[in-house]
Amino acid sequence: MLKEIEIIEIREHLEKAQNPLFYFDNDQDGLSSFLILRRFYNKGNGVPVKNSPLGKEYFRRIEEFNPDYVFILDQPTVSDEFLSLLRERNLPVVWIDHHEIDKKSVPTEVNYYNTFISSGKSEPVTKLCYEIAKKKEDLWVLIIGCISDKFFPEEYEEFSKLYPDLSIDSNDPFKIFYGSLIGKLSRMVGVGLKDRTSVVNRLLKFLINVKSPYEVLEENSENLVLHKRFNLVESKLVNLVNKAKEESKSSTLVFFRYSGEISMSADLSNKISYELPDKFVVVVFLRGSRVNLSIRGKDAKNIVEKAIKGIDFATFGGHQGAVGAQMDEGQLNTFEKNLNSVLNKKG
Repeated sequence: MLKEIEIIEIREHLEKAQNPLFYFDNDQDGLSSFLILRRFYNKGNGVPVKNSPLGKEYFRRIEEFNPDYVFILDQPTVSDEFLSLLRERNLPVVWIDHHEIDKKSVPTEVNYYNTFISSGKSEPVTKLCYEIAKKKEDLWVLIIGCISDKFFPEEYEEFSKLYPDLSIDSNDPFKIFYGSLIGKLSRMVGVGLKDRTSVVNRLLKFLINVKSPYEVLEENSENLVLHKRFNLVESKLVNLVNKAKEESKSSTLVFFRYSGEISMSADLSNKISYELPDKFVVVVFLRGSRVNLSIRGKDAKNIVEKAIKGIDFATFGGHQGAVGAQMDEGQLNTFEKNLNSVLNKKG
């Protein structure tokens, strides 16, 4: 949890801002964090960040929106070039996160809040933003952000009483994510974020203004594109999960490569990990010479850190059980061999 003094400080920043710009991670936790603050304070624009670190290429949105404040949500790293450009504009920055980082890397002028550093607990940023806003009407937004990050919030009991038809009797966030209607809603908006920029912008406007989760779940003219895309991606996801399970029957490591028009690596690795909880899961999206990997498993961060040593220009980051990585396609076989070696030693 945020300290009371931190909540007061962040609220003061939000109230002071007349035209804030929110940069948020391109997943349900990032989106929900933005929605909670945007829906409560009723001001500002949002920009999903599709890569890490948040780099200077996103500075053009500053030129576009001309904000007086910048808020960064659920982003583990921000490039020095980007922060330098904000400094030149004399723009105050509020950065709320929950990743494990070295706080010394954050410039002193940045108003930085990270519960992992202060308490060692990695609560989703959605949860932190809900503590700031405390708007009961957005309880469902809290839930979709938390369960997608494999976190069970204490407010779920209250949510279940308000929306018994959307919830299930469980305290397992991934069972809720895959087995309930609120979980379906969370998966839907996650898929929606991966669409074209113009479609994502329409989705953000729609979600800022909806009054209840039913407006998202019930297909209508405003969310028709979202429903069509979700149904398409869901069918592809099921096929890929089945293929991955078939390929890895005799191994503790699932190292699954796929390609296509739609990137769904995080969703795919989560689903495989949910269905095969005892396996270490690596999903690779093949597009171009530089590839993205989504990795799930017990102690994943430490395991990846060992396996990635010696692989030039490879990068990784994330949480202990959920890691993202990037490397050249030609390095994949070496990385897979290293992973098997590390996992066999642990076994």
